[in-house]
Formats: sequence, structure tokens, C-alpha cells
Amino acid sequence: MGFLSKIADGNNKEIKRLGKLADKVLSLEEDIAILTDEEIRNKTAEFQEKLQAEDDIKKQEKILEDILPEAFALVREGSKRVFNMIPYRVQVMGGIAIHKGDIAEMRTGEGKTLTATMPTYLNALAGRGVHVITVNEYLASSQSEEMAELYNFLGLSVGLNLNSKSTEEKRAAYADDITYSTNNELGFDYLRDNMVNYAEERVMRPLNFAIIDEVDSILIDEARTPLIISGEAEKSTSLYTQANVFAKMLKNEDDYNYDEKTKAVQLTEQGIDKAERMFKIDNLYDVKNVEIISHINTALRAHVTLQRDVDYMINDGEILIVDQFTGRTMPGRRFSEGLHQAIEAKEGVKIQNESKTMASITFQNFFRMYNKLSGMTGTAKTEEEEFRNIYNMTVTQIPTNKPVQRIDKPDLIYISQKGKFDAVVEDVIEKHKEGQPVLLGTVAVETSEYISNLLKKRGIRHDVLNAKNHEREAEIVANAGQRGAVTIATNMAGRGTDIKLGDGVEELGGLAVIGTERHESRRIDDQLRGRSGRQGDRGDSRFYLSLQDELMVRFGSERLQKMMDRLGMDDSTPIESKMVSRAVESAQKRVEGNNFDARKRILEYDDVLRKQREIIYSERNSIIDSENSSELVNSMLQSTLERSVAHYINDDEEDPDYEPFVNYVDDVFLNENELNVSEIKGKDSEDIYQLVWEKVEKALAEQKEAIGEQFDEFERMILLRSIDTHWTDHIDTMDQLREGIHLRSYGQQNPLRDYQNEGHQLFDSMMQQIEEDVSKYILKSVVTVEDDVERDKSTDFGKAEHVSAEDGKEKAKAQPYVKDEHIGRNDPCPCGSGKKYKNCHGA
Repeated sequence: MGFLSKIADGNNKEIKRLGKLADKVLSLEEDIAILTDEEIRNKTAEFQEKLQAEDDIKKQEKILEDILPEAFALVREGSKRVFNMIPYRVQVMGGIAIHKGDIAEMRTGEGKTLTATMPTYLNALAGRGVHVITVNEYLASSQSEEMAELYNFLGLSVGLNLNSKSTEEKRAAYADDITYSTNNELGFDYLRDNMVNYAEERVMRPLNFAIIDEVDSILIDEARTPLIISGEAEKSTSLYTQANVFAKMLKNEDDYNYDEKTKAVQLTEQGIDKAERMFKIDNLYDVKNVEIISHINTALRAHVTLQRDVDYMINDGEILIVDQFTGRTMPGRRFSEGLHQAIEAKEGVKIQNESKTMASITFQNFFRMYNKLSGMTGTAKTEEEEFRNIYNMTVTQIPTNKPVQRIDKPDLIYISQKGKFDAVVEDVIEKHKEGQPVLLGTVAVETSEYISNLLKKRGIRHDVLNAKNHEREAEIVANAGQRGAVTIATNMAGRGTDIKLGDGVEELGGLAVIGTERHESRRIDDQLRGRSGRQGDRGDSRFYLSLQDELMVRFGSERLQKMMDRLGMDDSTPIESKMVSRAVESAQKRVEGNNFDARKRILEYDDVLRKQREIIYSERNSIIDSENSSELVNSMLQSTLERSVAHYINDDEEDPDYEPFVNYVDDVFLNENELNVSEIKGKDSEDIYQLVWEKVEKALAEQKEAIGEQFDEFERMILLRSIDTHWTDHIDTMDQLREGIHLRSYGQQNPLRDYQNEGHQLFDSMMQQIEEDVSKYILKSVVTVEDDVERDKSTDFGKAEHVSAEDGKEKAKAQPYVKDEHIGRNDPCPCGSGKKYKNCHGA
């Protein structure tokens, strides 16, 4: 309680500070009101000139603090003239919190969209770009269209970044003062920008300031979701089909055990025997059978832990993931580690080829790259610790403009799900008769359709909003507050859109919210409740639970079951108890704690790859931005030669064997017989290095002369191709290392420390391989067609052949190809396809 009171006290102090600053803004209202439209735009130009004359970001931030009251007052006046709405004092306070780089927690209906206009305008004046981020493209489009009127009136430009836009359109959108986008599209654009071959192909500017709408959804719920750009792997295995047939044969408790709490599935001894007979092997856990057991485990997860119309849906023969937090499908996204293929096998649809990761980043690491990050939502306080620890953001609870009148009733708990749903239907019918609008919240698509069928049988007209029916979202949500309306929605469907009450509804008690199940996160329940009681409207909310609900099964429904049996309660009598509601909340806190720990652990592992990604992307960008890469190539040649001399030549040996060193030099640096054993025999390592380096310099000069004026382009292409080929292989290797690293804990080892150490060694090894490849291809490639090294201007993103982002976009064509007589048949093909030379240009 002491901790909670400290938080509350801290919030009160912050509210007082924000209130004082907001009063300053409001005091300028009359002065700004007398300005003409032209004078307001002139003010914008004056601010821009003052800010953009200063290059230092810290000094710019100081200027922004000084002009904040006047800038916010300008936006208030602009809003009054454009929309005939003027932001309230509490909205100004929310805007100041956002400008500071914090999270403004504002209740539903308090006008978050208008609140964001003030910090957006203020920070856009610096000319570095402001990104306003929404959870879906519909909201990004509608908000940018609506708010562009205000920003244009004030003299700023607004861009919209969508998945469907071309490279040129995206570049133009990012160049505007304010850019509206979704979190997914920003992440993918960042990854694609770090795969281009030419600077002018990039679309983004450096990441400056982001305001995230529904910040908890993006930074918490989707934090673990990696954005992946992938290419096709060499082949897909038939083991998915075999493992699927095997999984269908198994029986729970006989052949495998399923733990409801952890959602873990494990084969029993009997299951292992069956597997060994099915796959005709002696020992399932032999090292050589790793692939088989991996496929069996994945097939079991697909059959036991994932349900159709709950975790995924089938549409036109394609498996679509359903977002458990929003109830929406996520086109273009696929489960990783073969799980998607296992589900495709389970449902009998075409099994897509396995993919190879070319680039990836999690939202946690992407958003931490912004100079300043802020957000707004109706529910964030329960996750404040995570926001503070991971993103260095404080949650400020902004008071409502009018007191909240919604009545949150205690939960009702039934023995079975059937009893619960029957009671829900009766409650809906009763409210519907009176004309009170009802919003029914469900956790899964399956539940929403089940309740819909129950209501149809009773003749109640209603709308269903779920992943199968999301096209009519805005229309359904807009009508949900009308007299007699009954709306069934999965979780947060309709989030970001206000439910306004129709005529006479206020007198009937406002919007009634009924939750059919508690979500494992309290925030999601609060969001559902928050659909009712906006801007001081009346309303009520209640959750109906059963002892068979997933959350109750996972956390202690046994005691309640015994108590209800003892009292002789049947399925028609619920328990209504604050004690039970507190027990449910306690279970939710435990799940939230577990999820936070999981996200933190993932971040710790992902930080290893983040540092490596920064080094690789920085190297790529310096190659792309520099006109000449000769200095970098020279240093790579020198360090490769230094390592080879150190490896093969031992000055302490009396009669060293020089043959392996000569062979290595022949293979990597020089043509055959250009270096003989007699030339280096008896010399020490330093003299040998000097002798060979002179020959390498001569070979490099000859290569430069042979290729001519296109040599710089040739060098750049070899550098980028070598980096990209080895980096994608490295990501794959790191994925494999991470998959089994947790088992080290059984040997009293620290898996994270091992992952960091081994990841560092793998990275060093990769950098050496890149240097060796560059040395080999620069010196030994034979360019036979002059046009081959010319720039292919049609290449969109400079990616390898057939690379498609997980956002569903084809973005690449084959790279220019340089013929090389010295490429081994099993070496990676230098065209960058990711295939072996024998399967590609060597075929």
C-alpha cells in the first residue's frame, strides 16, 4: 500500500505542475484570438526559423520549452477556427505530458486525438519530423485526413504512410512535418532502408519524435512480436505432414501431458514409444533425430495449444493469425519456428515453404531508437513499471473533464460456461426490452459467434464485430450507443473510436457493457469497461465468469468449485462477491507479472542482436553514403592477411611448413604460382606479411585498371553483398543458438551469459568471414560483361532475389552478377540470392 500511495502522490504532484503550465496556455487565449489567420501562420514560420537555425537537439528542446505556452495556445485557437472545438484544460495538461516524453493516461472519450495535436505541432516546428502512430491503417488514414485541416491551417505539412504506397510516395510522406503511420509499417520501412544499395532509395529520415496512440497495445501487447523480412529457404520438409499424422493419433494423458497453466505439451513414455515406431528410429532423443522431435513438438503445439477461430482463422485457404489483444487478423504475419507450417498441415491447406530471416527487429528495440518517445492511452498505469524500466517513460493519469458516472458492478461467477452464457443472454434480453444499448465483449471469435447464435434463436437483432467482420468496424461502433442496439465485439475491436449515446439513452442508464470472460490482462478489461461512461455519460459494466474459463482454470478454480458444491449451488445461481473479484484480479496480476518477466527476458536476449545490428547497419550506411570505399577494402585486405600470417606462420618453429599458407594466399589473394615457398622460406612473419602485401597491392592495382572507372561501384557492390549474405546467415545461427540455450540452466550455467559470450564469438567470426570474402571477390572476380557492374536502377530495395517482407510485399529483384571463376560450388552465390552457387548461377 505504501508503494501505491507513493505512486498516487507522485501523480498528484505532476498533475499540479501540469496544471500550472496549462493555466499559462489558457491565459494567452484572448491575445491569440485577435490574430488573423495569416498572422497565426506567420507565427509558425517565426518559430520554425528560430528552431531550425539551431542544430543541437538539446538546445532545440530548450527553445521548445520556452515557446510551449504560445504554441499550444495557437493550436487551441486553430482548433476553434477549423473544428469549432477548443481543447479543455485537462487536454492541454495531457499534451504537455506527451511533449515531455511521457504517457498521458486519459479515459475513453476525453479527446486524445485533439490532445495530441498540441505536442505534435510544437515538436514539428523543429523540422526533424514527428511520427503519429496508430494501431491500424484505418485510424491512420482517418486521423491524418481530419487533422491535416488543422495542421495545414497552422502552416505545417502532413503525410500518410501506408503499406500500399510506392517508394516515392513513402519518401514524400516521411519528408513532411508530420507523418501518420502504423507501428508495423514504420518498423518494416526501417528494415528495408537498411537493405538498400543506394542512399537515394531510403525513404525515412532519422527517428526523431514519436507519439503512439494506444501506447500500451503497441509497446506492451506487441512488444514480443518481431518484425521479420524473410526470403525463401532452400526447401521445405515433408516432416510437417508426417508429424501432423502422428499428432492426430495421440491421446491426452496417455501419450502426452498438457499443462493448462504454462501451456506446455510433453510426450509421455508411451508417446515416445509410439514416435519411435512411427518414425522407425531407435532413440527419439538421439542428436541425429533433433529435426524429428522438433517437428513432433511443433505439431503437438499446433493441435493442443492453438485453436481455430481463437488463435487463427482460415481465409481462402490461408492461415491468418488472430491478434489475441484486438481480435483482428494479422495478414502477412506468420508464426515462427515452423509453427505456421504445422498449422497448415493440421488444417489441410497448402504448406508454404519455410522462410529464411533476412532482417528482423522487435518493437521494443525499434521504438527505443527515437530521440524522444511518448504516448497516450486509456489504460497504462498497471504497466507503469515496465514503461519506466524499458522505455524510460512515466505514466501520468490525467483527470477527466467531467466526473465518471459509470457503475462497475461486481463479477457474477457460474459453475459452467453454459450457465454463464444463458445468464448473459437473459441480461441482454432484459436490457434490450427497455431500449438500453448493450456492448458484449468476448475474448475469442468463436465465443462471439456462439453468443450470436444464442441471440438469433431468441430473435434479438444485433451486430457482430470480430476478425471476420472488421470491414464495417467504424459503422458498427458508431451505432453501438443507439437505443436498443446490441453489439458483440471481440476484446478491443473498435478501440480508438468513440461510442456516442443516441437520443434518450442517457435516461435509460447509458451504454451497458457486459464482459463474457476476464482477460489475462487487467488493461484489456478496463478498456472494455471504458467504452461506456465517456465525458460524464451514465453507464454500467459487469463481467460474467465461469469456473471453466481459461483464467479460472489456470488459477485456482478448484477451491471455488468445492465451496459451491458444499453450498449445494446449481448452474442457475451465481456467486456475486467482491472477494472473488479480488481473487480474479490477483490471478491477473500474476499473469501480468509473468508476461513482464518474459518480455524483459526476451529484451535481454534481443539486446545482444541489437548491438550487432547497429554495427552492421552503421557499416552498411557508411559504405552507401561514402563515394569511395577503397580505404575500407584496404583495411579488410590487411586484417585478413594479418590473420592468415598469424595462423599459418609460427616464428618459434625450426622448420615450419609454408605450403598451407601459400595455398591459402593462392585461394584468397593471388593467382596460382604468384607466390612460391622459396620466396618466404626462412623469413619471419613480419617480412612475409610485407612481401605478400606488396603483391596484393599490385594485384589490386591491376584489377582496378582492368575494371576501369566502374571500380568504385564494383567495390561497393562486393562489400554490400558480402555483408548481407553473412548477416542473414548470422541471424539464422543466432536463432538456432537461442532456441536451445535455456537448457544450459540445468547444468548450473547462466543461459543469458552463455548466449552473450557465444553470440559475441559468432559475430567476430562473421566479421572475419566478411573480410575474407571481400578480399577474395575484389581480387579474384573476373568481370566479363561491362554492364554487369552498372547500377540496376530498377532494383527497388536492393534485396536478394524473391525476398518478400512479412508484411506481404514483394520488394526485390535479382542483383547484378559478377562472374567469378574461383567460386566453390557449395559457396554462397555472389548474386545475393542466399542459394549455393551450384543451385543458382553455377547451375
